[in-house]
Amino acid sequence: MCGIVGYLGHKSPVPLIVDSLRHLEYRGYDSAGVAYLDNENLLQVYKASGKLMNLENILPASLQIRGNGNVSNGAQHIGIGHIRWATHGAANDVNAHPHTGSRNEIALVHNGIIENFYELRQELQCKGHTFLSETDTESVVQLLEHLSQDEPDFCKVVLKALDKLQGAYALNVISKKHPNKLYAARNQAPLVIGVGQDANGHPEYIVASDAVAIVQHTNRLIYLKDGEIAEISEQGVRIMNLKGDLVEPVIETISTDPLTIDKKGYKHFMLKEIYEQPDVVRNSLSGRLQSVHQPIWLLGNTPQAEETFNRELQDIGRIVIIGCGTSYNAGMVGKYFIEELVQIPVEVEAAGEFRYRNPFINNKDLVITMSQSGETADTLAALRLSRQKGAKVLTLTNREDSTMAREADFVMPVRAGVEVSVAATKSFTAQVTALYLLGLALAEKRKASHPEQLEALKSDLLKIPARIETVLHNTEPLQAMARKYGHARDVLFIARGVNFPVAMEGALKLKEISYIHAEGYSGSELKHGPIAMLDSNIPVISVLTKGPVFEKMISNCQEAKAREARCIAISNTPIPKELQTTFEDILEIPECMEPLSPLLTTIPLQLLAYYMAEFLGKDVDQPRNLAKSVTVE
Repeated sequence: MCGIVGYLGHKSPVPLIVDSLRHLEYRGYDSAGVAYLDNENLLQVYKASGKLMNLENILPASLQIRGNGNVSNGAQHIGIGHIRWATHGAANDVNAHPHTGSRNEIALVHNGIIENFYELRQELQCKGHTFLSETDTESVVQLLEHLSQDEPDFCKVVLKALDKLQGAYALNVISKKHPNKLYAARNQAPLVIGVGQDANGHPEYIVASDAVAIVQHTNRLIYLKDGEIAEISEQGVRIMNLKGDLVEPVIETISTDPLTIDKKGYKHFMLKEIYEQPDVVRNSLSGRLQSVHQPIWLLGNTPQAEETFNRELQDIGRIVIIGCGTSYNAGMVGKYFIEELVQIPVEVEAAGEFRYRNPFINNKDLVITMSQSGETADTLAALRLSRQKGAKVLTLTNREDSTMAREADFVMPVRAGVEVSVAATKSFTAQVTALYLLGLALAEKRKASHPEQLEALKSDLLKIPARIETVLHNTEPLQAMARKYGHARDVLFIARGVNFPVAMEGALKLKEISYIHAEGYSGSELKHGPIAMLDSNIPVISVLTKGPVFEKMISNCQEAKAREARCIAISNTPIPKELQTTFEDILEIPECMEPLSPLLTTIPLQLLAYYMAEFLGKDVDQPRNLAKSVTVE
């Protein structure tokens, strides 16, 4: 969830590391720090709670050079850095990473959770080690220091230490006894090594949690696998597994364009990403939905992969969609669409629950794992469990270089581009679009729906980007609503049918960035509990779409109005004049076929959450306590 960076090369390490950490800020964090070996081979550590700016403010002037670092006079430099999302211990200076051992010889940064840290801590305290922090991470660095007392080979020290650890970790380690080597290790947390050279031709290596922190320096990457350790020196990268057996490094060259991070003039990344959604849908459809008369091409990589996937689609008897948060809500939209169109059972599971029960999965199931980052710990564990039980796994992800993409049987990139804001917007739209394409392809291949119905849906889907643009050109009413309802303490979102997940997603967005308590319900559930909350202080935001439940939803809104709730309508069809008095505010959006309506109804709810958070002065892109990529449980 946090981000780590390590550097070995001939540039000034601290400014380069801080700049690389800035590219990981989107992951969410509450403290930051750096450690490096100075010219006298002494370990220097600086760390601070809060934003990277707080760290930069305490660095000596000689280390506050922004950018990529300067090429030195031939000396090699080494350092590590960290942005922390607190798990064990408060978000303060002491608990911030890097952590060092009692003798200040080893420094370490860590992403993950060490589950047996307390036992290790007690054992090491009995052996004379003094702990300063409340973190699980300090147990690892103290263990390394203890084991290194009698073992000069630091690789063996790392292997012995990792053998004692239980849990998830991505580690960068430096040692003053081994000043020319950077050590990295991975287990259930992402870690990638960039292999490059500076302007003078000296080799340099950057180890980070995400390629976005590396690609400004090199696009040649080594993706560490679980249970692998890397010893990095100017001579190259030596990789071994936990048994100490050498593993041949595989260097991949990636395109850097999708990893560009730029606000492009918008005040916040979230607003920029909301406005990118018409192009996100176009990108997702490109090459897959060519025309209403042609079959859908889902994977978009090779004819062989497409043919293999098509064969698998013919035999499946059930679909299980697995995700967390926004991905779960997108999966719920997919369930409504696919079940109606394909007449095949679809279940949607929260990944954290799925992995800890004994789910009934077999080789007739298609499991769809959905994660923007492709690194979500619970979803990755669910993917592995599903494959163990014989299911075929299709991953929908925004990152083709992710662990989930590498371990799934099939990958369908959602093509949203890098999403920086912690609150997901365009990745939701991209995931829903991908599920629509999958549903249409399944219906075609199984002849489960009438061809005319499929052609009508395809035709309407191709028109969605232009209709989203129409919504985005009419934001003034939403800004007015944000000012009007921005001080509410509680907000209720209701919808029916395929838009019920949209109500849940609208509530989630508002909670995430404004800290207003919000809940999403089916309108049919209103009188089964939530109606008890309603009074004149609670806005009820209703998603009304033309279809079989429109009148039912109007009735639900009138029930809320009868309890003096402040009713707001987001509707893609005109509300009869005699019923308009039910609502304080009505926002009309373009009409489309009801199964596709979530791609439109979601947009104003995202914008409303954004404008309410901005009105309240919240940190829109990096809300408190949240992380973008949840790589720990």
